[in-house]
Amino acid sequence: MNLFEEMELYDYEQVVFCQDKESGLKGIIAIHDTTLGPALGGCRMWPYETEEEALRDVLRLSKGMTYKNAAAGLNIGGGKSVIIGDPKKDKSEALFRAMGRYVESLNGRYIIAEDVGTTEQDMNAMYLETDYVTGSTARVGASGNPSPKTALGIYYSMKRTAKEVFGSDSLKDKKISVQGVGNVAYELCRLIHEEGGQLIVTDINQDAVKRAVDNFGAVSVGINDIYEVEADIFAPCALGAILNDETIPKLKVKAVCGSANNQLAEGLKHNKMLEDHNILYAPDFIVNSGGVINVADELSGYNEERALLKIKAVYDQMGHVFRIAKEQNITTVEAANHLAEERIGHILKVRSTFLQNEKSSICKR
Repeated sequence: MNLFEEMELYDYEQVVFCQDKESGLKGIIAIHDTTLGPALGGCRMWPYETEEEALRDVLRLSKGMTYKNAAAGLNIGGGKSVIIGDPKKDKSEALFRAMGRYVESLNGRYIIAEDVGTTEQDMNAMYLETDYVTGSTARVGASGNPSPKTALGIYYSMKRTAKEVFGSDSLKDKKISVQGVGNVAYELCRLIHEEGGQLIVTDINQDAVKRAVDNFGAVSVGINDIYEVEADIFAPCALGAILNDETIPKLKVKAVCGSANNQLAEGLKHNKMLEDHNILYAPDFIVNSGGVINVADELSGYNEERALLKIKAVYDQMGHVFRIAKEQNITTVEAANHLAEERIGHILKVRSTFLQNEKSSICKR
């Protein structure tokens, strides 16, 4: 990869490589855009096969956070970090404290949070070295594990998607097929079950499948069979790029609404393919924004009631995306991108007004 060409192409602001020999830390922090405020995004720990794979992932994810945060109406920019390593065996207090020191060195330009492979306890370790961390349990004002709040945002998005397709936002008696039953998706399944929805689930982790079957009466299917299940809504909550030339023609659903990042293998192409199959796509970075909305509330002194109201507003935001798509005859992904880009563009213009350098300021005394 030619890093500077990549950064210039998508207008990234900063990439920081983090190394600590003693703890074994090999990490990357990517700050995509801080027009709306300091960059906020999670720290993913994953056993990437190559350093370039890790770099591509953190760049892609940080850009996605810019759009997610902007579309959610948050006053924060987009960033992300990754740590190369196996979260099951490579974690240590020293490793996360070393990462925390790198975050601290950015002096607030990047605020870290948990993500795939990291936990509240990992955030607690980073908090020993930096105040620029959210989602920890180590201090008053922290919000803890964001998974339940992420699930709540997906739930509201799914209800608004159901209203768009079926005329009612009730999930009672609706069949929902769920791909991946991790922490977030398990909470989503609980909410759907409590409303009377019927669940069909799959996961490579059979213990996770069994938990959903035992607790929610879910029906389990094979990993590859999930695409051909007859259901009302398909919820991809595991890997990205699962909506592609091969899988989309197999789908027997009316809508797709799930938490996985980058579900469309080729963005607009596969969004259009879903439309051609009369399947409504709820853009993933709107659907899964509940977690970041929740941790971002910590920046004002965490208030759970206020955070829950903001997450509930995802329902209306999703409706806004659907309206833009209809009015402008564009895909839902284009509509969501438009929403985010328009907000960033407007704030960028505001911030460029009346700014003067030290030499030209007539107010300088």
